[in-house]
Amino acid sequence: MNIVPHIAVVGAGAFGGWTALHLLERGARVTLIDAWGPGNSRSSSGGETRVMRGTYGPDQPYTDLAARALKLWARYERKWKRQFLHRSGVLWMASARDDAFERGSIEMLRSAKIRHESLSAAQMKRKWPQINFKGIEWGIFEPECGYLDARASCAAVVEAFAAAGGQYRQIGVLRRKEAAPIQNRGIVLSDGTCLSADFYVFACGPWMGRLFPKAVRDLIRPTKQDVFFFGPPARDSIYFTDLHLPVWADHRDHFYYGIPGNDRRGFKIADDTRGPDFDPTDGERVISPENLRRVRKYVEFRFPALRDAPLIETRVCQYEQTPDSHFIIDRHPENEAVWLLGGGSGHGFKHGPAIGEMMAELILKGRHPAPIWRLERFKKR
Repeated sequence: MNIVPHIAVVGAGAFGGWTALHLLERGARVTLIDAWGPGNSRSSSGGETRVMRGTYGPDQPYTDLAARALKLWARYERKWKRQFLHRSGVLWMASARDDAFERGSIEMLRSAKIRHESLSAAQMKRKWPQINFKGIEWGIFEPECGYLDARASCAAVVEAFAAAGGQYRQIGVLRRKEAAPIQNRGIVLSDGTCLSADFYVFACGPWMGRLFPKAVRDLIRPTKQDVFFFGPPARDSIYFTDLHLPVWADHRDHFYYGIPGNDRRGFKIADDTRGPDFDPTDGERVISPENLRRVRKYVEFRFPALRDAPLIETRVCQYEQTPDSHFIIDRHPENEAVWLLGGGSGHGFKHGPAIGEMMAELILKGRHPAPIWRLERFKKR
């Protein structure tokens, strides 16, 4: 491009914030807007922490994407002199009866040059006696991965964006008729004004289907996800922090995962099973008693010292789930100036810096996204 393009990015979460920053760094004029602010409690990027991992099974693009994201997280941490990635390590526990996911991950990790090691059950027992490894045969440990500060890093990206000359506004976008010629009048904001740009990126998380009922419709489905924090007993509390325990994942029955105690918030655990449909705007964020009962039973089994640990905090977030769990990164089928970016499907946050970099290249160089991200993959459906 010979002129400086003006690009409007709607949504200041992990995808939108990083996209706005990368576009600005490459010389574009960028306006970033968000209805409730970066990392707010309604958003899919809200909350305190997210997992950073490279283990993803075989034949997928996410291990390479995570490897790139790891480098970018480190780069911006150095640049901003702040830490967001806590390298406590990530442990994947594999059972003998079903370890295809973990075994398929090994070559992908090796190819992406993400440090990892395979551990026997005996080795894991010696390293982490807090965990009951019954039913676990072996595991993958990623020592350079761990967890990310979610809400804090979203805010930092927007702060850096504004400090570098980007325009950020906390304001909403009114729902509009999808067929309206957006390039003629721009997008209508909640104060009645219009925002016009050369290109538009909609990274609106669980609201994508509402804004684009034709192009996106139910291809992004918000699901209710309950998160629990338990308080370890005082005598054992240090052993359930990130000083002594990694982030962990267990595929045995349900896919449970957890983040050890950090910032004195307790031991975090969640069931990765997709929950019921959820309204991200007006939904009441109250955990399910049945989910709490099931999680308590699991905690008693896998972490015996937490048998009687009190529940000290809960959160309800949402996934923005696509039918195949792959992201949506594509132009609107009726408007080449509009980009649709979403469908994090419960695993998108870690990739934010790499997704933002990818989006900047796609938009500014007029490139096409890989088929795995494009909307046309859903045509048969």
